[in-house]
Amino acid sequence: MPSETTPERFRTLQERARSRFVETFDAQPACLVAAPGRVNLIGEHTDYNDGYVLPAAIDRHVVIAAAPRADRQVRVLAVDLGRRSAFSLDDLHADEAERWSNYVRGVAWALQQAGHTLPGLDLTLTSDVPIASGLSSSAAIEVAVACTFQELGGLQLDGVQRALLSQKAENDFVGMRCGIMDQYIISLGQRDHALLIDCRSLDYQAVRIPDGCSLVICDTRKRRGLVDSEYNTRRNECEQGAAILGVRALRDVSPDELARRAAELPPVTLQRCRHVVTENQRVLDAVSALNSGDLARFGALMNASHISLRDDYQVSCAELDAMAEAAWQQKGVLGARMTGAGFGGCTVALVRSEATAAFVADVPRVYRAATGLAPELYVCNAEQGVHTL
Repeated sequence: MPSETTPERFRTLQERARSRFVETFDAQPACLVAAPGRVNLIGEHTDYNDGYVLPAAIDRHVVIAAAPRADRQVRVLAVDLGRRSAFSLDDLHADEAERWSNYVRGVAWALQQAGHTLPGLDLTLTSDVPIASGLSSSAAIEVAVACTFQELGGLQLDGVQRALLSQKAENDFVGMRCGIMDQYIISLGQRDHALLIDCRSLDYQAVRIPDGCSLVICDTRKRRGLVDSEYNTRRNECEQGAAILGVRALRDVSPDELARRAAELPPVTLQRCRHVVTENQRVLDAVSALNSGDLARFGALMNASHISLRDDYQVSCAELDAMAEAAWQQKGVLGARMTGAGFGGCTVALVRSEATAAFVADVPRVYRAATGLAPELYVCNAEQGVHTL
C-alpha cells in the first residue's frame, strides 16, 4: 500500500505536474486539471445491452499542467513514461511510435470535428491511476485533456458533451470501441456518490454512498487476456438472444419474462441473457438499497453479480475468483465482485470503515496463498469528476 495519505499523494501529483512543466517549458502553467479514475460498483456487461451501470469516480487521478501557445502546436510530456510528443492541430493523425499520445491527439481531433476552435498547448501529464488494471487511466487522460482545452480555449462544453467527445476520441481515433460509462463518470462524477447511468437514454443520477464504508480495489496482478475476442463473442450472443426474444436489446427483457421464455433460447445464449437481464435488475435494486442506507443489501447484490459473471457470463478467471473469495472471508466485508471486462484485472469490495485496515492486511496473504501472486490494494473513496485546481 502507498505510504502517503490520499491528500498527500494528490498534492505530490500536482507538484510533479507543475514542476516538470516549469522544467520542460521554462514557464509557469496557466492551469492544472485533475481527472479521476473510476471503478464500476455493479452493472457489468450491461452497457452494450442498453442497460444500467453504477460506477464511481475514485481518488486516483491524472493531473495535467498546461499553458496556451500562440501557434497551433501541441507539445506534451508524459512525466511517468519520460516520453514527449508534439503535433500540429492542423495535421492530426495517430502516432504509432508514441501510442500514449493518441489519447491527447484524439481528443483534439474530436473537439475540432465538433466545430471547436482550439489553442495550441504545452502540457505535462502525470498519474497515479494504475495502468492496465481496468480503472480507466486512458479515459481519465481523455477527459482531462478535453477539460484543459475547454479551460484554456474558452470552449462551451457541458459535462455530457465533454464525455461524448472523449468517447468519440477513443472510439474513432484511438480505435477502441468502448461504451460511454468511463468518460461519463469521469466527467460527471460527484464526491461521495456513485452515478446511475442509463446507457440507452444517457440520463444519469447521483446516488449517495452512505458513510461508514470504504471502497477497496484489489488488483489481482493478472493482466487481462482474451478480453477483445471474448467481448465480441459475448456481444454477439446477447444480440442473438435479443433477436430471438424479439426486442431491441436485452434491456427490454424482465427477469420474469426471460424465465418464461427460457426454452426458446440455446443453452449458452440463455446463460448470457440471464446474466444481463438479472444484472440490470441488480443495478436498480442496488440503487434502491443505497438510497435507503441498506449497505448489507447492496453488498449481497455485489456478491450475486460476481457469481453471475463467473457462472452465466463466464468472464471471470481463477485469480478474480480467488480475490473475491478472499474478500468474502473477511469480517466487515459487505460485498465484493470482479469489476471491468474480466479475465483479470481488479475486484472491488465494500468494507466497513472500522474493518478496512484488517482487510488490507489479510486479503493479500490469503490471495497470495491461493495464487502465488502479490496483489495491489487501493483504499478509495468516491471522488469528484474532472475539475480545475
